[in-house]
Amino acid sequence: MLSSWNKLGHLRNYPRDALLFIAASFVNSTGKAIMWPLTTLYVHNVMGRSYGEAGLIVLYQALCSVFGELVGGNLYYRLGPKILITGSFLISACMLFGIAMTDSWPAYIVFICALGFVNGIALPSLNAYVGFRWKEHRRTLYNLMYVCNNFGLSIGAMVGGLIASISFTLTYLFTGTTTLLFAVFLLLFMRLPSKVDSYKTIDSVQEPEQHIIEGKNETTANEMPVDRRSLLKNVSIYLFLSFGAMFFWISFSLWSTGIAPYIDEQGLDLKFYSLLWTINGLVILLGQPFTSWIKKRFAPTIVRQMFVSALFSALAFTFILFFHEHYIYLVLGMILATFGEMMLLPTIPTFLSERTGVNAPFYMGLTGGFANIGRMIGPLMFGNVYDWWGIVPVILLGTMSSFAALLMFYIHSNLNKKEEWVERLSLMTGTINK
Repeated sequence: MLSSWNKLGHLRNYPRDALLFIAASFVNSTGKAIMWPLTTLYVHNVMGRSYGEAGLIVLYQALCSVFGELVGGNLYYRLGPKILITGSFLISACMLFGIAMTDSWPAYIVFICALGFVNGIALPSLNAYVGFRWKEHRRTLYNLMYVCNNFGLSIGAMVGGLIASISFTLTYLFTGTTTLLFAVFLLLFMRLPSKVDSYKTIDSVQEPEQHIIEGKNETTANEMPVDRRSLLKNVSIYLFLSFGAMFFWISFSLWSTGIAPYIDEQGLDLKFYSLLWTINGLVILLGQPFTSWIKKRFAPTIVRQMFVSALFSALAFTFILFFHEHYIYLVLGMILATFGEMMLLPTIPTFLSERTGVNAPFYMGLTGGFANIGRMIGPLMFGNVYDWWGIVPVILLGTMSSFAALLMFYIHSNLNKKEEWVERLSLMTGTINK
């Protein structure tokens, strides 16, 4: 492992602006993570509401994110990534500052819903931007961005627990500040991808003639014909992938809406909940050699990586279903779940970028919308079930959802068997190994 880390110097082989983008994204994710794992506890402990109502708030936010992702995936062709991304982050910062300055329950609901909507708008554009702007590096950049963002999330979650023990208001102020800085950075330094590159693909679901209009050297985004009905008919590309992502996020929301109140009611300090996310980040950062070996040995294609990732998640939640009485068991469950997360989340934008080409923003918005439905259903379901029956039924439902995700990714992998074999990408070196 040490020899791999010594090769970090090879990161300079990547475009400098790509590394700056990822570094800024890391700072932004760190700031956001200070807030998001504590939403359930904020609603319950500060606002004085039940865990069921806390789940309802997360549902509202996720529902707005669903609409945001669908809107963002379509507006990409009209407005372009720079306006969408910078504008949404500027509005997001304003919403966070608004939450910090109010103690009104109705105002909090309005701000949190608006926050979900504008964050949803940005997500498909961010992923599509990376895939188009640095297409020759996109496989490693998606993975590198995922690692850095999630390490930032873990640092933020750890710091968030400490800040929340002083004041929950500070968490929103800090998150709003980092979001604002990220928006300013993008406004000043973000460059649009080559228009021709944006229409190239490795294995698109459309014919090449449909990507570039004949007789034109460049095609603007709003001139690109997007037949949404035709795209929706191609169910093998997105449908089971989307359902898999939805069930994955239903099960993963167990950590924030089930494990968080369970730890709190066990009399443990908030720092123990934050520590779980710190462990999550450390596993993501240090576990790359292990997941690379898993991919090489058992998951040589992107679609098979999705299936293996779901298998790890199912094992994780099955484990904590039977062993959750002691904190150390939750730590072990988090480690297993993190390995599943590591192999799934970077592969979804990679698969869509390479298989759908110029239509990637549409499919990313669609898939992200399904994922947010999972984020919406999970907290509401787990919050109410926890209020009524406690932790065991919550974990049981989470485990069932993880097996549903496993089934969806299994079907998806069988429908996409003709996908090209994944080139072996080394995160540390940026080289390709066969």
